[in-house]
Amino acid sequence: MPYYYYYDYSYILMILPAVLFALWAQLRVKSTFHKYSEVRNARGLTGAETARAILDQNGLYSIRVEPVQGNLTDHYDPRAGVIRLSEAVYHSTSVAAVGVAAHESGHAVQHSVGYGPLKLRNTIIPITQLGSKLSFPLILAGLLFSYNPIILAGIVLFSVVVFFQLVTLPVEYNASSRAMQVLETNNMLYGDELTGARKVLSAAALTYVAATLSAIASLLRLLLIFGRRSNNN
Repeated sequence: MPYYYYYDYSYILMILPAVLFALWAQLRVKSTFHKYSEVRNARGLTGAETARAILDQNGLYSIRVEPVQGNLTDHYDPRAGVIRLSEAVYHSTSVAAVGVAAHESGHAVQHSVGYGPLKLRNTIIPITQLGSKLSFPLILAGLLFSYNPIILAGIVLFSVVVFFQLVTLPVEYNASSRAMQVLETNNMLYGDELTGARKVLSAAALTYVAATLSAIASLLRLLLIFGRRSNNN
C-alpha cells in the first residue's frame, strides 16, 4: 500500500492553518506595538500613570502598579493585587503604552465588579492546569498500550483547556472595551491616539483568537484520530 495512504492529512488541514495564523498574529501584535510605541500621547501620560489613574477612579487604591522585566509581559495578578507592566509600558508615554496599561487596568476592574466570564475562568484554572499537564501524556499512554479509555480521558481533559481558551476571549475583549471607553471618556487620548490604541489592543486580541483556534483544531484532530481508532477496533 502506498506511503501517502498513511500520511496524516488532518495535520495539514487543521493544525497547520492554525499555526500559521498564530505566527501571523504574533508578528502583527509586535509590529503594531512597535509602531505606536513611537507615538507619544499629547498629555504625556506614562503607562504607570494611566493604570494608577484608572484604578483610583474605580476605588481600587490597594492595587499596586509595578514594573516587570520582559517584552509584552504585562498582566494583572489578582492574588497579589498588582498590575505588572513591562518596562516598555511602565515608563513610556507612548500611545501603545497607555492602551496596554488601560487594558490591564480593565482586568482589575473586571475582578472588582465580579465580571462573570472572569469568575468562570478563574474557577476552572486548577482543572485547566491539570488538563494541560496530563492530557497528552494520557493520550500517548493510551496509544502506546492501545487502550481507548485512557485516550478518551486525555481528550476530555484537553477539552477543558479548549473551554478555558473560549472563556478567555470575552474576558480579553471586554477588558479592551473598558480600556477604550475610559481612555476616551477621561480624555487620556485624543483622535488618532485613540485609533492607535485601539489597533494595538485589537492586534493583541488576535493572539487569543489564534490560541483558541489552535486549541479547537487540536481537539478536533484528536477526536478524528480517536474515531478512526474506534472504528478499526
